[in-house]
Amino acid sequence: MTVTYTAQVANARFCGFSKLLLAWRGSIYKVLWKEFLAFFAMYTAISVTYRFFLFDDQKRYFEKLAIYCNHYASLIPMSFVLGFYVTLVVNRWWNQYTRIPLPDRLMCVLSGGLQGVDERGRLLRRTMMRYTSLSALLILRSVSTAVFKRFPTMDHVVEAGKYERKKFESLKSPYNKYWIPCVWFTNLAALARCEGRIKDDSTLKLVLEELNHFRGNCSMLFHYDMISVPLVYTQVVTLAVYSFFFVCLIGRQFLDPTQGYLGHDLDLYIPIFTLLQFFFYAGWLKVAEQLINPFGEDDDDFETNWLIDRNFQVSMMAVDEMYGDLPIMERDRYWNDSNPRPPYTAATLFRLRKPSFQGSTFDMDTQSTICRCGGVFNARTPLMEVQFGVGVERCGDALQSQEEIMEEEEEEEEDEGNTQKGAEKEKMEEGNTEVTGDIQSRMPLLPSPLQPSRDRGQTSIRQPQDKTPRPASTTPSSPLAHRIIHPRSTACSTQDLFISEPITEQSTVIPAIPKPPIGGAKMSFLTVPSYSAPQRHRSVSMGSESPSAPKRETAPCSSQN
Repeated sequence: MTVTYTAQVANARFCGFSKLLLAWRGSIYKVLWKEFLAFFAMYTAISVTYRFFLFDDQKRYFEKLAIYCNHYASLIPMSFVLGFYVTLVVNRWWNQYTRIPLPDRLMCVLSGGLQGVDERGRLLRRTMMRYTSLSALLILRSVSTAVFKRFPTMDHVVEAGKYERKKFESLKSPYNKYWIPCVWFTNLAALARCEGRIKDDSTLKLVLEELNHFRGNCSMLFHYDMISVPLVYTQVVTLAVYSFFFVCLIGRQFLDPTQGYLGHDLDLYIPIFTLLQFFFYAGWLKVAEQLINPFGEDDDDFETNWLIDRNFQVSMMAVDEMYGDLPIMERDRYWNDSNPRPPYTAATLFRLRKPSFQGSTFDMDTQSTICRCGGVFNARTPLMEVQFGVGVERCGDALQSQEEIMEEEEEEEEDEGNTQKGAEKEKMEEGNTEVTGDIQSRMPLLPSPLQPSRDRGQTSIRQPQDKTPRPASTTPSSPLAHRIIHPRSTACSTQDLFISEPITEQSTVIPAIPKPPIGGAKMSFLTVPSYSAPQRHRSVSMGSESPSAPKRETAPCSSQN
């Protein structure tokens, strides 16, 4: 039986694993004590020979050999090789356990899907479950030494009847015949469907799917037994461990301290840390050796004989004794209780006082939060009640409206813009004298936009622009006017690509037209849109909306070559 110690480590406590170190069955001491004694005996023999039986010149030669072995022993990658190998073996060990065929799912489906309280229905259910148990027995007998010792021949498989045994032996095949009872099962399931004991095809499909799952587990056990861990990997790991400790037998010897060798100042006779290293590394290899085939007879191998007994007894009870045997239905003790809760004992009553988990963010800090836009609101305040756009000073003495803050920012931007426009004006005056008539003939007409009002407290109004082209000589002298080079009287205005929407009581700066390059071969501009109603606008990218949007007017486009 597998060594079970789960109950002893249910609760973490001081030195919780200390009691496990005293166990013998399934322990590392039981597995490793022979190898450990052999290693210590050989180390002692070499040490005694070095100290009492060698001459001085032989001792000097042995000391050089010991230093050489100790220096190069670290080149053997023990941790790397053993770590990967043991991880592979442990994963394979657990996967084999999960592939052991269990009849629990199949017996529940068969008990509810194959109807009939008469002897014929009972015979069908028992026979079908017996076939599944026989299939599991045959595959476990093929992979487990413990099961094979229990059932060495077919004569010992007492559950198979006389006629079934003759039928089984008459089917000749050079391969393992564990799958034959599963085929018998499918034939009986089809027969039960024809007799009407399986009511519909969906139930038959479910029964066969569960059988295929059961048979698939049997097949995987067979393949795990046939396909082992590559032999070369096992050989490499074993040679690495054995060669490392063979070198340690010489390299870890305590040398004569009077010779002054580096690291050999003490003479302790017993290599404590070398023995611990052997205990850990060799024990690691023993773990892999014990888990690589869990169907043997080691202390931690799977108890396959117990599984055979349990599965057969449980499956027969489920499809025979428990078929149609139901307890009387009655009202439970929580019939009228909207919040049913099983009772607690005095030892577990403290669990009842703990609040139920509502989520990791349920108990977050609910202090007031300062919004980026300047508003102060509580974390639990509904979103519709939060007033965004209300500025708060650091001291908290006075409040200032968002509109005043924006106007102050606009004034600062206007002061900076006037300084830049003055410098640009001088550069443009010099550039206009260098522009040729050919460049002017290729330029479309663009009227100068109007500057919005910057007066505080007043709403700036954009006047509709005149769509009639004006010559360059009549262009008013303004910072924007010096950025524009007007072509001939015949103009071609492009479609307005800037879609604007009105907003209410918020002033923004209309983006200036980019400065055209001086001396280029071709230049183009966009006609600034004009509006019939005096409204203020801003770009759609600002994200605001207005209930009424003005109609956009564009100048007719005409081209002239």
